[in-house]
Amino acid sequence: MSEQFIQVKKISTAVLVGVVIYFLSFSFFSIAQSSLLGIIAFLVVLWTNEGLPLAVVSLMPIVLFPAFGILSTKETSINYSNPIIYLFLGGFLLAIAVEKTGLHRYLAEKILSFFPKTARGIIFSLIVTSALLSSILSNTTTTLLLIPIAIYLTEDARLKMRFALAIAYGASVGGIMTPIGTPPNLILLGIMQEHSLALIPFFKWIWMVAPLSLAMIAVVGSLLSIGVKNIKLQRDAQKLSLTKDQKKVVFILLGLMALLLLNAPIRPYWNGLGFNESAMLLAAGLLLFVAPFDILNWMQDKEHIPYRIMFLFGAGFSIADAFSKIGLANELAGYILQVTTLSPMLLILFVAVMITFTTEITSNTALISIMLPVIYAVAQKAGINTTLFMMIATICASYAFMLPIATPPNAIAMSSGVVHVKTMMKYGLVLNIVGIILVVLIAEFFWKNVL
Repeated sequence: MSEQFIQVKKISTAVLVGVVIYFLSFSFFSIAQSSLLGIIAFLVVLWTNEGLPLAVVSLMPIVLFPAFGILSTKETSINYSNPIIYLFLGGFLLAIAVEKTGLHRYLAEKILSFFPKTARGIIFSLIVTSALLSSILSNTTTTLLLIPIAIYLTEDARLKMRFALAIAYGASVGGIMTPIGTPPNLILLGIMQEHSLALIPFFKWIWMVAPLSLAMIAVVGSLLSIGVKNIKLQRDAQKLSLTKDQKKVVFILLGLMALLLLNAPIRPYWNGLGFNESAMLLAAGLLLFVAPFDILNWMQDKEHIPYRIMFLFGAGFSIADAFSKIGLANELAGYILQVTTLSPMLLILFVAVMITFTTEITSNTALISIMLPVIYAVAQKAGINTTLFMMIATICASYAFMLPIATPPNAIAMSSGVVHVKTMMKYGLVLNIVGIILVVLIAEFFWKNVL
């Protein structure tokens, strides 16, 4: 079959799914609400089957929402300039500089050197390296950078598989450690801003999430290490030293971290600097173009800026805005509350399970864009802390370990050729269940007291 025919087939499938969802929804919702659900189904199918480029699909709400009377063109397009998108842009400029200067290799080698040269030691070192890098780079970038290194550490097929999964799972575990580590975190901040909720400061986020990430690192490492105890591996350590350009990037990163730390309020002792964190990250990224740093060059590096992901964020924020403005979030929240009379604790568990396993069959970015407005409405109706409830859903969207489509790191691990779907499902099911339990327990006994 020709590529053109395959593309037409994929687009036709998306249209058919959208139409079916529209007519199924019409019995329960208004015309505008049913249209929104049909459009979302159409977009999700195209995002999933790649019938059209990601950026093209992500720009479609600007055309479709006004055409179907959901939002005006101005109401839709304004979401594509959400301040959170520029926080992500600043973070990605820093990530490009880290990759361009090879700083990630230096950091990886330093972290690897702290662990013993056994299979178990390297599994843990790969997870920790991936987790830490994913907290400052995107988890997709981290996985792409580290997977080739991991699978060439051994010729043993079983160990290759475990090393690849260590990188992928470590990236997902570590991606939640900062607001810029993974797209769902940024979508959460955007929706909090839209609803005038107090944003979680950068270092407060790290403090809240660190116990969960550390626990999951221990669980993932222990699970992947079963059956490889005391297998010795020879790994030739490389003696790397920081280059001049790497030192410049480290200087900017340390300066940014110091400002973010000073910007975080510690009441009643310190109110913080009061700077906008999106502006701070963007400023740090722009400094990389300026003398005396001169790390990035616009003509050379602009192609690495993820405009398509920025458009995807815009689409996500537009969907979330539409859910709220046409009342669909409240309608769905009402249905959720009707089908369950659970206590707040059990309702949180129900949502955590639903988000985690639904994410396995769709993009976590698309899913969280759709569900956070619903979660917000459910929390308000149930009398639960809205920030807490949305935080739980956001973290669970990144903690899906069973299928390749669930998260970009899973897909990259699968594409390496050393991981099979059955293997990923076997390990992933255990990690999904453990992740749900840990998220709910930490939310109940820790996050609830600090949010």
